[in-house]
Amino acid sequence: MAITAKALAALLGISESAVSLALNNKPGVSRETRKRVIDTAKEHGYDFSRKNYSDSQKKGTVCFAVYKRSGAVVDDTPFFSSLTDGVSTACRRKGYECVIRYLYEDDDLDDQIYSLGRAQFSGVIVLATEMEEATLSRFDRLKMPLVFLDAYFEKPQYNFILINNVQGAFTAAQYLIRKCRIQPGYLRSAYSISNFEQRADGFYKAIRAAGMPTAASQVLRLSPSQEGAYEDMKALLASGEKPAPCYFADNDLIAIGAMKAMKDAGYRIPGDVSIVGFDDLPSCEYMSPPLTTIMVPKFFMGETAAVRIIQLIEEKNQQPLKIEVFTQLVRRKSV
Repeated sequence: MAITAKALAALLGISESAVSLALNNKPGVSRETRKRVIDTAKEHGYDFSRKNYSDSQKKGTVCFAVYKRSGAVVDDTPFFSSLTDGVSTACRRKGYECVIRYLYEDDDLDDQIYSLGRAQFSGVIVLATEMEEATLSRFDRLKMPLVFLDAYFEKPQYNFILINNVQGAFTAAQYLIRKCRIQPGYLRSAYSISNFEQRADGFYKAIRAAGMPTAASQVLRLSPSQEGAYEDMKALLASGEKPAPCYFADNDLIAIGAMKAMKDAGYRIPGDVSIVGFDDLPSCEYMSPPLTTIMVPKFFMGETAAVRIIQLIEEKNQQPLKIEVFTQLVRRKSV
């Protein structure tokens, strides 16, 4: 059980007011006392999200809750680092503290959500990349402003900030059709999330718009990680699978892993096979060849989520919004 400010005061043999001043970074205690209080608080698991900030310091605390179902998609990648930076930067600019929490599907999720409610956050941004629609209603118990980031479900009472996945995948497939003059294949994630389902919609929309039969596109299911996609593609090629002349990949990690497996098998990129990814991770620019991909404004998405949650905190009776962020094609050398 986390230690309280009162118990900290008794443990350190100082007044409760001195502990409060130290924890809330207010003048009135020495540097040594402040350090001793904070160090002891950390050692004994004090919940810093419950500090009482004055209006002159912090207006409140926004929780950025990262929901993890399997970890296959939400992980320590540049994509999610950029989202996090966008959220925390915008919160800080608006006078709010940003605290990161993790929610795990494998554990007791209801208890974890209950703990968020008890932490007295001003609002919660949920990184819902791996979330399924059935899980959404479990957040109803949080009687505070909520924004769901990087996912969308047909639930009009919630606020959503997400990528325009359909537009991005349509742009990528249309570019392949125009450049390669042949029906593209699809390197599709073996792990299903709403983002990938929407990208599939965009891909097949481009196929139909070009007058091509959707069933004629070669679809290869690959793990949505660089290592997993490499091993999956390597196994497919070893089994005799012949690659299509060009592919759209659900994300950059799939594209990078598949490219490596194809190159190891003797295929030239883009001489034999062209590939377009999705996300525009930093590594795309430094590959050989550099990867053509769909750029997602990740930092801006995080900023937008933070701005929206603060609107909900400060202005009551806001109508729920679905905000889709457009993407851009980044042309490099893989097509």
